[in-house]
Amino acid sequence: CPSDVPCNRINAECLTCKFNNSCVYGEELTVMCRPKPGIKCIDNSGSFERKMICRYCYQTATSEHTCDHNSSCQVNSAPRQRYIATCNVRPDVLCLGRRQFHKNLLCNWTKGYSWWTALVLSIVLGGFGADRFYLGMWQEGIGKLFSFGGLGVWTLVDVVLVAAGYLG
Repeated sequence: CPSDVPCNRINAECLTCKFNNSCVYGEELTVMCRPKPGIKCIDNSGSFERKMICRYCYQTATSEHTCDHNSSCQVNSAPRQRYIATCNVRPDVLCLGRRQFHKNLLCNWTKGYSWWTALVLSIVLGGFGADRFYLGMWQEGIGKLFSFGGLGVWTLVDVVLVAAGYLG
């Protein structure tokens, strides 16, 4: 936790706040906070007010937390495979409950490459071999580039292969 900053700028994880656990979800609240013991701030007058939205940390928006990614799960299974990610709330966000939580996310990676990116590249720039270059298959990418995607045939085949999850 940083020292010598204004108290109202200290990250949420460095504060002790009095939360109203019976608040209404989505309601904007004003809570009383103070720095945790051992943390010094410039204008330390004891307690100060911070605004927050009434919600538990697992209910924060996707932009307010970060989750780990699983690069070994398969996207070509039906129904789409899911994995349990560990997520952490951004330091500046105040929320109720634990700041670290688990979230069930859809698998979107194969061999470290994004299935969605490979599919879009295959559809849009497949004739130039962009999908093969993206997937690290540069030899096939050069072949597609100089044959204009096999005059479209190779491009259509690759779109099907990427969509089915066999490439990637």
